[in-house]
Amino acid sequence: MMKFRFRRQGADPQREKLKQELFAFHKTVEHGFPNQPSALAFDPELRIMAIGTRSGAVKIYGAPGVEFTGLHRDAATVTQMHFLPGQGRLLTLLDDSSLHLWEIVHHNGCAHLEEALSFQLPSRPGFDGASTPSSLTRITVVLLMAAGNTAALGTEGGSIYFLDVTTLTLLERQTLSPDEVLRSVPDDYRCGKALGPVESLQGHLRDPTKILIGYSRGLLVIWNQAAQCVDHIFLGNQQLESLCWGRNSGTIISSHSDGSYAIWPMDTGGSPTLQPSIATIPYGPFPCKAINKILWRNCESGGHFIIFSGGMPRASYGDRHCVSVLRAETLVTLDFTSRIIDFFTVHSTRPEDEFDDPQALAVLLEEELVVLDLQTPGWPSVPAPYLAPLHSSAITCSAHVANVPAKLWARIVSAGEQQSPQLISSASSWPITGGRNLAQEPSQRGLLLTGHEDGTVRFWDASGVALRPLYKLSTAGLFQTDCEHTDSLGQAAEDDWPPFRKVGCFDPYSDDPRLGVQKVALCKYTAQMVVAGTAGQVLVLELSDVPTEQAVSVASIDLLQDREGFTWKGHERLSPRTGPLPWPAGFQPRVLVQCLPPAAVTAVTLHAEWSLVAFGTSHGFGLFDYQRKSPVLARCTLHPNDSLAMEGPLSRVKSLKKSLRQSFRRIRKSRVSGKKRVANANSKLQEANAQLAEQACPHDVEMTPVQRRIEPRSADDSLSGVVRCLYFADTFLRDAHHGPTMWAGTNSGSVFAYALEVPAAVAGGEKRPERAVEAVLGKEVQLMHRAPVVAIAVLDGRGRPLPEPYEASRDLAQAPDMQGGHAVLIASEEQFKVFTLPKVSAKTKFKLTAHEGCRVRKVALATFASVACEDYAETCLACLTNLGDVHVFSVPGLRPQVQYSCIRKEDISGIASCVFTRHGQGFYLISPSEFERFSLSARNITEPLCSLDISWPRDATRARVQESPKLSQANGNPSIILAPQSRDGSPDPTLKGADTPELPESTLSPMSIDSATSADTTLDTTGDVTVEDVKDFLGSEESERNLRNLTEDEAPTCTILIK
Repeated sequence: MMKFRFRRQGADPQREKLKQELFAFHKTVEHGFPNQPSALAFDPELRIMAIGTRSGAVKIYGAPGVEFTGLHRDAATVTQMHFLPGQGRLLTLLDDSSLHLWEIVHHNGCAHLEEALSFQLPSRPGFDGASTPSSLTRITVVLLMAAGNTAALGTEGGSIYFLDVTTLTLLERQTLSPDEVLRSVPDDYRCGKALGPVESLQGHLRDPTKILIGYSRGLLVIWNQAAQCVDHIFLGNQQLESLCWGRNSGTIISSHSDGSYAIWPMDTGGSPTLQPSIATIPYGPFPCKAINKILWRNCESGGHFIIFSGGMPRASYGDRHCVSVLRAETLVTLDFTSRIIDFFTVHSTRPEDEFDDPQALAVLLEEELVVLDLQTPGWPSVPAPYLAPLHSSAITCSAHVANVPAKLWARIVSAGEQQSPQLISSASSWPITGGRNLAQEPSQRGLLLTGHEDGTVRFWDASGVALRPLYKLSTAGLFQTDCEHTDSLGQAAEDDWPPFRKVGCFDPYSDDPRLGVQKVALCKYTAQMVVAGTAGQVLVLELSDVPTEQAVSVASIDLLQDREGFTWKGHERLSPRTGPLPWPAGFQPRVLVQCLPPAAVTAVTLHAEWSLVAFGTSHGFGLFDYQRKSPVLARCTLHPNDSLAMEGPLSRVKSLKKSLRQSFRRIRKSRVSGKKRVANANSKLQEANAQLAEQACPHDVEMTPVQRRIEPRSADDSLSGVVRCLYFADTFLRDAHHGPTMWAGTNSGSVFAYALEVPAAVAGGEKRPERAVEAVLGKEVQLMHRAPVVAIAVLDGRGRPLPEPYEASRDLAQAPDMQGGHAVLIASEEQFKVFTLPKVSAKTKFKLTAHEGCRVRKVALATFASVACEDYAETCLACLTNLGDVHVFSVPGLRPQVQYSCIRKEDISGIASCVFTRHGQGFYLISPSEFERFSLSARNITEPLCSLDISWPRDATRARVQESPKLSQANGNPSIILAPQSRDGSPDPTLKGADTPELPESTLSPMSIDSATSADTTLDTTGDVTVEDVKDFLGSEESERNLRNLTEDEAPTCTILIK
């Protein structure tokens, strides 16, 4: 019989109110470059840019911090985008030929993006009962006419429709059919051939009634909309790709499918123009690819720019992605590493100006945005203050550092400016400057560190909405690779024609996969850093303000400890360079520690005050004294049957014998469990009794949930020796005297605690004496179910996490309580458990897997400040599960506080990439190029707060929907939260500060349900996709159905609110 234990009736109202003041879940902003961009637009009056994606997202950018995000109801590709200049309105075309009008609307002083209207072109308007194939009415091109309230729609069938933009309705009796145009064409040109689809529509800069029409066959027509007649015809015979009208409208330039472009003069006569004045194939004479788009811009200083994409020799460079910039005799072929989506120039668009005078060229690529300064000799690239490609090399790990000291911040910024001098001038030369950022200046600085596959670590300013690149650290220069030889060969081949110039930073290829960064750790008080990689390399680096030339000390640690029966079958170690090496200003390596075997590092931690670094792999863990440059400890954690750990991630060797053995064990277990199910004949009776007990129980009485039965894991499971977490603490381990300790947790549920003998530093000195550090095993704990240990943290006598190194000694945080008994919090994949120290006896626990049916993936201790009381805060335990849910627990009582659905459970990479911050925020990858930022804190929220100076026409009528959902994720499959409405139907959100000042750690109130703390610690957990992650995904019965019906399950929305 099932037994229920009844608790007290109801919940504490005061506590529930306090929870609302401490916790709130928001997905606030998406950092990085939009995934799979498909369209581009620019408003020259407001200086804002829009990017559309294949998932139907619309993102508008202005000055740094000015961002608007929207999402179409249907997850269709955005093919074209057009701004209504100066109005803050955007017309988008999807691949289903539907048009959508978006508006930037101000409310409560802040602007947000809303979809106002949508339109679908009918099959055959005006003819009842007749319908044409949908392909003929597919919209191929859109032109917003100069008047601003009319749009011309070119179609696949050659017809042109005219649309009232303010209401998105067709204008009757104004449709231009291809038959009407053919009447003005000479008979010998017709030849029974159709004109083909409308490829391009261009408006006259000074005469809004004239439209330049280009058909696929090559025919160019100037149509007078007011007189409803053809003004002039240009008889082109080459398949047309794009058109551009010169500034004075006396020149037309066309590009074609054979890689040529032609310049047509504007004749005033009525006879058709038969030949262009100039026709050339710039990269001929051999067959070339099509010139997809071409621009003509004149300059007051003389000459003109011709800018076009494509046109490369088909045989030699047909696989290159190039934009060519030609002015007078200067030709530069910009060579990109990803496909070109679109490009535009920032130039004067006022009708009274005689010259374009382009200032900048912006090129949207599939993987990055590149901006060139056309007013500076050499046309250099302008570093983007946002939209930087996070995935220029694939992201392999990430970490967040909060409350960075101002001195360290300035040194990192200085190192980045020395590394890229153009960063200094990027703020002044960046052309997209529209809007105003209303968010307050952040009171503290936050660093986001990303490790990459090519051995680099990138430093990002994560203090606000715009994720700004600061500095890039490269570790590849320390090792011998073949990249120099490859680069020299490539450079020699590119000295010939065409004049290629490599542009952009997206480089998805790695010289050696062993260079990949697996773990990073940074001490923000000593500017010391640890970078650990795929081939067992552990680098200790220190920040230097000047370039130096020095040798790097190399040490090796054998983690197998001469254990017999194990042979490493994976990749070899990287060979370090010998002798003094030049290092630029920034983080410079001091010591290289090589783990043997050279397996990927799975955990690392740094204690700069003790000059110790600990690291772990799938074979064991080691401790290294980088002041004396000598190893302290090496411990092998391999199980005798753990042969899989010897193959390595890059090995293709598989043991057929072991696979068969595991398969037979699985079959045997399933048979045994099947017999048990048959033998249990009372299961239905028990279920009936449980239902009766549930019905008889009062609904207002809280019951203890029934716990699931958790089967212990086998001791001989593969990869049981993987070290998952490492931790340093000054605590009680062996007796009543506290001292330095090191803790290690493994994949098999083992916890090793070592007492360290670290020589004490001289009073007033930074460095400790040169005596050797000693390590003695103090405790060894084996969890019952052998669940992997995800994180370890020690709590002081008041239940607070211990401060970071140097925080207490430099009075940067409240000193820990060393009088009362300490406790250690051990978080495994199945439960959280608190043990007393030094006895290591169980105190409290919470069985997450038994209660919720999920497993722990990420854990962090974070401080949550109250929105109602300035000096009240609680330190809680934040946890992300394999189902994508975020749970928050009190510390040290481990009582559940709140639970939120954050990431889709099918998004394995998103769950694996999640990182928490110290103040209740988090980041996770929603695509290879984007971080989604979320907040669990009701007070600490980073979100766009901006405004835009716009002017709508007085007679503009807008249909407004009555719901304003907030978009929490534009790419992929977002979750949408409806915002409250005001009387006029517009959203009425409760605005919060974008960057709420952080509380000083010494001012936090100690009052809490479980003794709230003033310090917090982010626990380092592995970011790899584990076997359990894949099992959770493949074993889910609903995974396939969820993926198929994901779009149907979303709440329909056509209004997007950005606070």
